[in-house]
Amino acid sequence: MNNKTRVLVIDDDVNICELIRLYMEKEGFEVSTVYNGNKALEVFRSTTPNIVILDIMLPGADGWQVCREIRKISNIPVIMLSAKGETFDKVLGLELGADDYLVKPFEPKELVARLKAVLRRYEHKDSDVQEIVYPNLIINKTNYTLKVNGKDMEFPPKELELLYFLASNPNKVFTREQLLEQVWGFDFYGDSRTVDVHIKRLREKLDSEGQNWQLKTVWGVGYKFEVK
Repeated sequence: MNNKTRVLVIDDDVNICELIRLYMEKEGFEVSTVYNGNKALEVFRSTTPNIVILDIMLPGADGWQVCREIRKISNIPVIMLSAKGETFDKVLGLELGADDYLVKPFEPKELVARLKAVLRRYEHKDSDVQEIVYPNLIINKTNYTLKVNGKDMEFPPKELELLYFLASNPNKVFTREQLLEQVWGFDFYGDSRTVDVHIKRLREKLDSEGQNWQLKTVWGVGYKFEVK
């Protein structure tokens, strides 16, 4: 991380944007702001940020919609901000591909610390070529591509990261909490339903019938990538 690291703040509260700008610029980051969800993607494309801080309640398109659209074109880190602290909202944010979730009001120093931690994980993740090969399955986490039976498949970033992590540890069982920590990158207290949702979607897309590998549920414990 250096002074060229670009942060895009998307929040309709001008005071919050300026507060974040103040703290981030002190840390050497370059900050851009946008106050309307409808303009967010336009600014995203023009500023090419390294990380996005995204409020949920926005005029125009809300934060959920903005996050979905960002994930269609980029896997850069997204930290969501919200006055809503309910488990459902946190789970939804994670399912849409957010890397972290911070409830308002928040301490600016905590936001800075979380932003740095997310960037460290992201930079470390992309520092080397990361590819796993199984019969009829190639998972590349460097360029976020996946091939099944020789065909290119489209997967949201978090689904691919979850599959990559499990496939990196064949036949090892992980609890939902461990998967949240390893894949989403932080301890998430509350409903771990988001892992079940991602596993379900992966199974539907992978269609592992006849393969020597599969995503397997270990009842009462969690999940594993089973290799026969």
